[in-house]
Amino acid sequence: MRFEALRVLAVANQKGGVGKTTTAINVATALAAIGERVLLIDADPQGNASTGLGFARQDRGVTLYDVLMDDRPVRDAIVPSRIKGLDVLCAEADLSGVEVELGRLAGRSFRLRDALSPLRAEHSYTYALIDCPPSLSLLTINALAAANAVLVPLQCEFFALEGLTQLLRTVERVRGSLNPGLRIQGVVLTMYDRRNGLSSQVARDARDHLGELVYATVVPRNVRVSEAPSFGKPALIYDLKCAGSQAYLSLAKELVKRERVFRSEAVKTAARGG
Repeated sequence: MRFEALRVLAVANQKGGVGKTTTAINVATALAAIGERVLLIDADPQGNASTGLGFARQDRGVTLYDVLMDDRPVRDAIVPSRIKGLDVLCAEADLSGVEVELGRLAGRSFRLRDALSPLRAEHSYTYALIDCPPSLSLLTINALAAANAVLVPLQCEFFALEGLTQLLRTVERVRGSLNPGLRIQGVVLTMYDRRNGLSSQVARDARDHLGELVYATVVPRNVRVSEAPSFGKPALIYDLKCAGSQAYLSLAKELVKRERVFRSEAVKTAARGG
C-alpha cells in the first residue's frame, strides 16, 4: 500500500513548559489512531518524547545523534512504538553535543533534511512530527529547514504572545534563507484553564492577532495528561476519555483537514506553474 507524500511538521516553541513535547506525543498518537502512518522524531537532547512513549534510556540503540553526526541511515534509527501506526526516532543526551559538532560541518543546517530524504521517496509515512528543543538552536534550525510547516503550541499564560513573536521571526528568516516553502501550520492553545481569566484573555489575544492560524481546538490543563509520561504512555493510551485526550483527538482531525487544504493549494499552484 502506498501512502500520500510525507508531510514533515516541526513542533516548535523556544519557550519551555508550553506543552510542546506533550503535544508532539499526543498529536502523533492521535494521527496514528485515525489511520495515518506517523513518525515521531525526538530532536530534543532531553529525550522526553522518547521517554513519554516508553523507551527507556538504556534501551535506545541508534539515535538521532548517529543519524546527524555519523551518517547512519535513518532507517537504522527508527523503531516501532507500542502504538500501531506510530514509529519513533529516539534522542539521547549525546544530542546536546550536536550544537558544537554541527557548527564545524558544511551544510550544517540541512543535516536532518538530507537524512529524511529517503523517507520522502519510499512513502512509508504520511506524517513526521519533529519535537524540537525549547530554544532557537541549531537543532531547531535543522528541524525548520527539514519541515513543510510548523505547529506551535502556545500556553495560555502571561508573555506567551511575546515568545511567539520571536518564533515567527525565526520562521521568516528560515523561509528567506533556508526553506522557502516553510509555513505556519497552526497555533494550538495549550494549558487552558477556563476558571482562569488570564487563559481566556490570552486565547482572545491570540485569535485577535493570528486569526485563522489559531486552531479551534483548545487543549485544557488536565491532570491525566500530566501523569501519562511517567507511565511511558501518551495520554490517549493512559486515559482516552479524559478531556486532554479528547482535545488531542479533535486537534489531530482538525490538523488533517487543514493539511488537505494546504495540499490542494499546492497542487493548484503547481498546475499554474507557480
